[in-house]
Amino acid sequence: MTDFVPQTIAILTVSDSRTLEDDRSGDYLVEALEQGGHNLGARQLVPDDRYRIRAVLSAWIAAPDIAVIIMTGGTGPTGRDISLAAVRPLLDKELAGFGELFRQLSAAEVGTSAILSDAAAGIANGTVVFVLPGSPGACRTAWEQIIRTQLDTHTRPCSLADLMPRLNER
Repeated sequence: MTDFVPQTIAILTVSDSRTLEDDRSGDYLVEALEQGGHNLGARQLVPDDRYRIRAVLSAWIAAPDIAVIIMTGGTGPTGRDISLAAVRPLLDKELAGFGELFRQLSAAEVGTSAILSDAAAGIANGTVVFVLPGSPGACRTAWEQIIRTQLDTHTRPCSLADLMPRLNER
């Protein structure tokens, strides 16, 4: 069995109404990743502006030390919820199964309201990018039931952590 490999993770909160001081979802994700043995590489909050989101993401995707980006916020159905639309052009590959599984797990908690989420994941320049809803409950569901195990090389039969050395192969 391989040893646990800690990942360097960046947290991006997308919100017009929150600040870093009252960002409970971002706070949860930082605490969870650190408790999971991972390293916080960066944290930022930006408004719902596709170009500001892309600017931060592009810098982090290009940074050789950041392996994972977790975004929270901006995944709903309103006109200001543009996180996935901002991220999608930057992705080399979308991991459709993440969004499908997230909505399935969310349905057990929030019922049919789960269909309102654009939660998604993908790979950009070898960096894994997760796009989560802005609620702490949604972040907890995604981390505890999907992301934590996918960033652990002990997860069988396979995990993203196992594939990370090869995610940028063409």
